[in-house]
Amino acid sequence: MSVLTQNQINNSTNQQINMENKTVTTKKTENRLSYNTIEATLGNTGKVVPQALDIEEAVLGALLIDANAVSIVIDSLTPNMFYRDSHQMIYKAILDLFTKSEPIDLLTVTNKLRKEKQLEFIGGASYLASLTNRVASSANIEYHARIIMEKFVLRELISVCSNITRDAYDDSKDVLELMDKAETDLFNIIQNNFKRDSKELRTVVQNAIYELQEMNNKSSDELQVRTGIRAIDEKIGGWQRSDLIIMAARPGMGKTSFVLSIARNAALTFNKKVAFFSLEMSATQLVHRLFAIESGISAEKIAKGKLNEAEWVQLMEKINVLFSSNLIIDDTPALSIFDLRAKCRRLKAHNDIDLIIIDYLQLMQGNVDGAKGTGNREQEISHISRSLKALAKDLNVPVIALSQLSRAVETRPGVKRPQLSDLRESGSIEQDADMVMFIYRPEYYKFEAFEDNTPSEGLADIMIEKNRHGSGGNIRVRFQSQYTKFTDVDDVPHFTEGGDSGNSGNFADPAAGIVPNASFSTFNASFNDETDTNFTGTDDGEMPF
Repeated sequence: MSVLTQNQINNSTNQQINMENKTVTTKKTENRLSYNTIEATLGNTGKVVPQALDIEEAVLGALLIDANAVSIVIDSLTPNMFYRDSHQMIYKAILDLFTKSEPIDLLTVTNKLRKEKQLEFIGGASYLASLTNRVASSANIEYHARIIMEKFVLRELISVCSNITRDAYDDSKDVLELMDKAETDLFNIIQNNFKRDSKELRTVVQNAIYELQEMNNKSSDELQVRTGIRAIDEKIGGWQRSDLIIMAARPGMGKTSFVLSIARNAALTFNKKVAFFSLEMSATQLVHRLFAIESGISAEKIAKGKLNEAEWVQLMEKINVLFSSNLIIDDTPALSIFDLRAKCRRLKAHNDIDLIIIDYLQLMQGNVDGAKGTGNREQEISHISRSLKALAKDLNVPVIALSQLSRAVETRPGVKRPQLSDLRESGSIEQDADMVMFIYRPEYYKFEAFEDNTPSEGLADIMIEKNRHGSGGNIRVRFQSQYTKFTDVDDVPHFTEGGDSGNSGNFADPAAGIVPNASFSTFNASFNDETDTNFTGTDDGEMPF
């Protein structure tokens, strides 16, 4: 790359440029060349913000002499990555022409800037002409574009760190919020500026073969997160990594009970690390349900705290396993998608979590501050569902999000089975999800039997309405409402109230040699300052199972 001297730049003109543009003086051009560099000097430190003005000029010059070069850099360079404002304007003009499939050369870019009334600001047509003399060809434009991007990232890092330093001196700032914001800002720099390249098919095929070989050498537990309910695992093979799973039902159907059973199975039976975000119930309430699952004592009794001596002994004996689990509970109310991403990234980095559960989607906020956005609620839910899918891919873990259904289910005549159209507030939930599952309990609607005349008491159908990796269908499971617990149909409850309940491990599969493992460190639960020891009731007065 040849770089001309300042005198050569000032003397360089193009005979094809309109005479009116030649009236821009050399002095003005010199000022445009230097004003950003002067402003970049930081006080008395003598430090200059990272920049590469000569490289910026070389890239713009290459784009002016070779229109095909635009397709090389368009995916990696954005206008704001250029340090000087005038270079941002020139590059944006080139992108506008490229988007409209118009020719890109010295004359068309000059005309575009003149229409936008920006030509004089960037230094006139003579400055554009001088850019074409920066390089002989566009051969190295990809490498030059990367330098510009790197300088931009360095400037962004300086900006973020400066803001962190400033906020750290502000006593009114909450420390945890400051940490979350700092982590998110740094993460966004990576997400927004380092994009994945396109891959040739042969490269993808080679990677796929390698992954298949790795999968063949690993057990299914290493590849998926099993539910612990055999009928579901046989159907879907467990939760797939990077998948977004939507579990939806009407209030009172047992959404929380189902995912809590799944979380318990993953953490205790299969040694997985699970993050459970509860926006509706407190951590104490969830732990009460876990007490009922493990001890075989009625959830209602535990909620009321009225246990006899034998039940206390039974409870203490059975819940010891919880202290060795790696189930992490976060009961922050009105959690924003911003905060959720920050917390999950931190948990992935420090705890290497295997599964994320969110209860439930409609209680989340799409904005950082929880304020109402400019769009409607449907747009906000769409943003949340897209963000959850992106989170699953970024962290390579399955994300299970509970969702409410609309009242259309209740008004439907006859059978009350939910449909995809019943998903509340946004059709994008169905679009973003890799799997959509419903819980249907005829017993809830006072129906004594399923459509196949099977008695409905204590049973539920897990309906797979969308499955990106396979077929759908219905899976019959047992719902033990008194213990807020889902199991296989053949797992008949055999707890003994007020005495020794025997083996409470109905989740385990003895035939497969799978037994609960207590090798983890502690049972983690983050409690709010105000804890509620009562279950939250539903509109019809039933317990929210």
